[in-house]
This record gives sequence, C-alpha cells and structure tokens, in this order.
Amino acid sequence: MLQKLTLKFLKDLKNNNTREWFEKNRSLYESAREDFAALVNAVIKQLGKKDPAIASLTAKECVYRINRDVRFSKNKAPYKNNLAASIIPGGKKSINAGYYIQIQPGGNSFIGGGRYMVEPLELKKIRQEIDYSWEEFNKIIHNKKFVACYGELERGEGMALSREPKGYEKDNPAIEYIRLKSFVATVSLSDADLTGSDLLKKIMAAFETLQLLVTFLNRALQD
Repeated sequence: MLQKLTLKFLKDLKNNNTREWFEKNRSLYESAREDFAALVNAVIKQLGKKDPAIASLTAKECVYRINRDVRFSKNKAPYKNNLAASIIPGGKKSINAGYYIQIQPGGNSFIGGGRYMVEPLELKKIRQEIDYSWEEFNKIIHNKKFVACYGELERGEGMALSREPKGYEKDNPAIEYIRLKSFVATVSLSDADLTGSDLLKKIMAAFETLQLLVTFLNRALQD
C-alpha cells in the first residue's frame, strides 16, 4: 500500500505548483518518492518471477522525474501532479512494451501497459505481427480475464488512423487493430485502492493478465 501522506503531498502539489512551494516541502516529496519507489520495487520483485525480462530492473530505472518539460507547453507549471513508472525491459527509455503505474489522487490513478504512440519503424513491425499472427493476437485481447480486467485496448484521440494504413485492405480481419498507433490497456485505481492493504495484489493481477500482450508486442519489436 501507499502512505496517505504520499497522496496528500500530490494533492497539495496540485494546488501549489510552484518551485517556491516545492522547495519548502522537498522533504515531503522525498518521502513520497521513496514510498512510490518501494511499491515499484515490490512489483518488480513479484512480476519478475512471471516475466524474467523485467526481473533485473530497479525502481530507479523505471520511475519518471516529477519535473515537467515546459519548453513547448502553454502550461508552465513546473511539476507533474503524479508519480509514474514504466516497468519495461531495458528501462523507461526503452522502445519495448511493458507495464505502467500512475499515481494521481482524485480519480486519475491507473495501471496497465503495452506500447504507447509507437514510432513508424516499430509500428510497421507490430502491424505485421498482428497481421501474420491474427488468431493469436485476437485470443490475447479477447481472453475472458483480459476483457474482465481491461475491456478493450485504448482508443483515445489520436491513437488510431481513420482508415487502413498503406499495404492493408479494409476487409482484413485484423484491420481494427492494424489501424492503431498505440497498443495500450489500462484500468483505474481509486484513492482507496492506493492506500489499501491489497494494492500490490491488485496490481499484480492486472499485470499478469497483461503479460501475454506485452510478450506479443516485444516479440514483434525484436524481429
């Protein structure tokens, strides 16, 4: 579980997103970061038994900086309102698919994973793998456990092409997924979930359900 003070820090940061406030409360941030890192390390330890590709990772290789890059944004708030980590073979900067945790109080926390906004070269590989192995992919995303946990792959704004990509026909049975530019599944966590004693258990259940999709995507990326 996470400490209630971790959630309180993030809530307070949202309402006081300035460098001056942050520096005055840096000790609270350090405590929140350590609390989150402990959770990430616990997930890695447990999940690594099922997925050896991430077993050697540490939280340091997975947790994102809280500082925002404001160079090209109208929003000049210097800090994110969340703590987040990508548990990915090779670390958070890797092109591989993996698992994601975002802690943001107020109903904005979620877990899940896959591969978000894939670059053209890697996207071509994933689309080919879905086309060539459609029966396998279809079984993964329509597995009863997967559907019960995640429903479907995310289809937010900008996450799919409006028509079939070059080289694919409209009547391709996999075309709905070949049009995707991201291959991501997520499930929300409530604030009560975050401080509950079974948080790690819930995360593990969701990630174990996601593992077949992550493995499929990484197989495509490594070809």
